[in-house]
Amino acid sequence: MAQSYDVIVIGSGPGGYIAAIRAAQLGLKTAIVEREHLAGICSNWGCIPTKALLRSAEIFHYAKHPGDYGIKIEGSVTPDLKAIVARSRGIAQRMNGGVGFLMKKNKVDVIWGEAKLTKPGEIVVSKTTKAIQQPQAPLPKNVLPEGTYTAKHIVIATGARPRALPGIEPDGKLIWTYFEAMKPEEMPKSLLVMGSGAIGIEFASFYRTLGVDVTVVEVMKTVMPVEDAEISALAKKQFEKQGMKIHLEAKVTKVEKGANSVTAHVEMKDGKVEKITADRMISAVGVQANIENIGLEALGVKTDRGFIAIDGYGKTNVPGLYAIGDVAGPPMLAHKAEHEAVICIEKIAGLPNVHPMDKSKIPGCTYCHPQVASVGLTEAKAKEQGRDIRVGRFPFVANGKAIALGEDQGLVKTIFDKKTGELLGAHLVGAEVTELIQGFVIAMNLETTEEELMHTIFPHPTISETLKESVLDAYGRALNA
Repeated sequence: MAQSYDVIVIGSGPGGYIAAIRAAQLGLKTAIVEREHLAGICSNWGCIPTKALLRSAEIFHYAKHPGDYGIKIEGSVTPDLKAIVARSRGIAQRMNGGVGFLMKKNKVDVIWGEAKLTKPGEIVVSKTTKAIQQPQAPLPKNVLPEGTYTAKHIVIATGARPRALPGIEPDGKLIWTYFEAMKPEEMPKSLLVMGSGAIGIEFASFYRTLGVDVTVVEVMKTVMPVEDAEISALAKKQFEKQGMKIHLEAKVTKVEKGANSVTAHVEMKDGKVEKITADRMISAVGVQANIENIGLEALGVKTDRGFIAIDGYGKTNVPGLYAIGDVAGPPMLAHKAEHEAVICIEKIAGLPNVHPMDKSKIPGCTYCHPQVASVGLTEAKAKEQGRDIRVGRFPFVANGKAIALGEDQGLVKTIFDKKTGELLGAHLVGAEVTELIQGFVIAMNLETTEEELMHTIFPHPTISETLKESVLDAYGRALNA
């Protein structure tokens, strides 16, 4: 007989493993299926190890400019690529092992293999065809073999993979995805990045900081197109000051491969085609959901534009079947997947007062230099909705802590509803804004008004004071600018 559970989760990324833990906490007999590596793309190839790379680049940047801080460093400062990559991969393995420990701690069974839905409430797990792409931390002892398993509730959390454009498919040698960009065997002298979303611009920032000649090609009018246009423009100015070359409203139409280089045919805004040659190219044109070969068609699961269609609680159109995270649609963010997981499981468990996902309050962060972070409506979107708004701005150059840190290039921008004082959006560029944004996220979730923010005491000296000053500026009351 098939082993039976209350909940089976397919995929152990941020959404999957959090769903499994929350289910176990609520007393549900739980198993999780994984085919490749515990902790998913985020901890193994995305969120965490990329931040390790960027941290190394940040340290290198400061070491190259010690005089800015009254420090002398004798001799040359050079990056050790092998050591940088090894540190990043070691952190990924640590995260991988941590999730294994959490599965054991919460008594979640781990089923190793590829899952396929066969009928409502049933999956068949076969031997994985995926090669583990990094040194795998020791598997937890509670690992079960392939076979048939049943559950009252099945949660699909299979994530996403890099999207490839026809004719410009990554080959792992000359044209990279984030997999290859994470662990280069040697540092290229030049790099072409196709796409300036979070993935593309973070790698562009990493490689440029380490001295690589970087060119970014973006089809939209701004870098990081989902961000507020004013913030994007300020970030672009800083990127170009660092020596990055950026082509907007341009697209790669063709790629010619050489022995150890690529030449991209780039159609510029004016229609002219320019050839750009680089040692390596990163394809960062988005990701696509892993919805193939998991049995969705057999059960009649509805999809929408390549994603599994769900309601605000993760429910699909098939009773007992749910989807969370990247596979369930944008925004493709680990923290969205984690929150979606908790909502889904708590709804399954019948907890009272479970609120559906509110995507308008999900923060977005890009860990380039300078960092960019945002939540809510951009100024353009607020105007499109016909909102009567107040906009506040406060520059880092007027903040004492930012000046003391040598990080005075930044801006906090806030958008309020003029009639109600509701905070509609916040957009930041500058040092550590990915940490600062949560102040505005909390404010929006608590439905905080401008008056309450103005009466909040912020510690001094901190960069966080820029948040309050931006609010004050929206109402003509800025004190330090």
